[in-house]
Amino acid sequence: MPKTHSPIMLTPIKQPDIYPGIPGVVLNDQTIQERLYKIFHGMVRHNLDALIVYADKEHGGNFEYLTGFIPRFEEGLLVLHKSGEAVLVLGNENLKLAQHSRVPAKVVHAPWFSLPNQPMDTTFSLSEVLQQAGLHQQQRVGIAGWKLFTGTHSNNTPMFDIPTFIFQAIQTALSASACELLNATSLFISPRDGARTINNANEIAHYEYGANLASSAMLTALNAVELGKSEKTIAALLAAEGQPNNVVTIAATGDRFENANLYPSDKQIQKGDKFSLTVSYKGGLTSRAAYVVNHADELPAEVQDYLDVVAIPYYRAVVSWLEHMRVGVKGHEVYELIERVLPKAEYHWHLNPGHLVADEEWLCSPVYPSSDIPLSSGMLLQIDIIPSRKGYAGASIEDTIALADEPLRQQIATQYPELWQRIQNRRAYIRDVLHLHLHDDVLPLSNTVGYLRPWLLNKSSALVRSL
Repeated sequence: MPKTHSPIMLTPIKQPDIYPGIPGVVLNDQTIQERLYKIFHGMVRHNLDALIVYADKEHGGNFEYLTGFIPRFEEGLLVLHKSGEAVLVLGNENLKLAQHSRVPAKVVHAPWFSLPNQPMDTTFSLSEVLQQAGLHQQQRVGIAGWKLFTGTHSNNTPMFDIPTFIFQAIQTALSASACELLNATSLFISPRDGARTINNANEIAHYEYGANLASSAMLTALNAVELGKSEKTIAALLAAEGQPNNVVTIAATGDRFENANLYPSDKQIQKGDKFSLTVSYKGGLTSRAAYVVNHADELPAEVQDYLDVVAIPYYRAVVSWLEHMRVGVKGHEVYELIERVLPKAEYHWHLNPGHLVADEEWLCSPVYPSSDIPLSSGMLLQIDIIPSRKGYAGASIEDTIALADEPLRQQIATQYPELWQRIQNRRAYIRDVLHLHLHDDVLPLSNTVGYLRPWLLNKSSALVRSL
């Protein structure tokens, strides 16, 4: 049974294993068909005649969920009709990708989506192009951007997060039919019933690649932290296998954001610095924050109690989070748990203590004060509790887990035995070295789940629960 009140201590332990060089897992055709079915089922549920899915480089996840690609440096639209027809609306340099779409689709050309001063060779307006994509007689059309707009809005007026020039063209294309436009992003990312919140075995294997990649790179970078090295030197170790990041990589020593800079710089690591590291790929982010010292005596006197004031209370909250996770837990229960063990008034966290991940680092979150949403088998969750105590460095061990009931666990073990062995190895480390007790539903996808070094120059010691 979990030893909820057992002391947390800093002690020498072995590091977790990492798995460099594992092959990625491609989403298979059956998964794509399941995804398409879920979206069409959502369209029926919301009585939509058509669904317009917006994408650009930063906000391409819903589009990519079906097509397999994003429109890179241009905008793009995927138009789904209730008849089953799919149409891609693409700019100059993404037309060639239409033939590779995982969902077969017609394509129409919208040069307005292209880069500045590229050819605009067309006699049609954008609204006429959208009519070519089949938007002209519908009564009820959904638009999926990337925000849910879950707050309270005056008059319940729908809000849309797509460029004005595209929204106005949609209105013009549909003006003859007095069409009702709805924000339909929830079909994809509602934490209650969004298609993208639940993953099958193939999807979990696909996303574990990124979680493993990020956590392996993180441990490599942590082991390289030394006085005099630059942020860039450490950040280079976070860049892994040429894969695109889905957040800005952080390697920041001392005070962050000097001269409004977000990126790793030439600043050199000094003893006593606060230090932050974050790297994220599709399927998983790993983040760490601590001090560049060997032990507390090397810190200024006013923060030498960092372990007791910040790191250990934070670690206890993460342990509570990990050990509470299982299929069926309600979102509000997770929120209330963290409020009990790490009171917001004292530790000043203000975001959701846990959220879902996918191609994006933050998909959505079922964890908020009033949430009656049950955590479901197939969800990918990121530990995301961010304490803040004035004058002290932060503490962070953000990583990724999956929730899987017995049938899903059996599917993963059967279809992806090497992945299953990595998961079992991670669970064994968490149990036998860190002395934490995970429910059978919890599958660590990151190698560093539960592993926190508060002193970055002491590479042999980490926090654990005492036996």
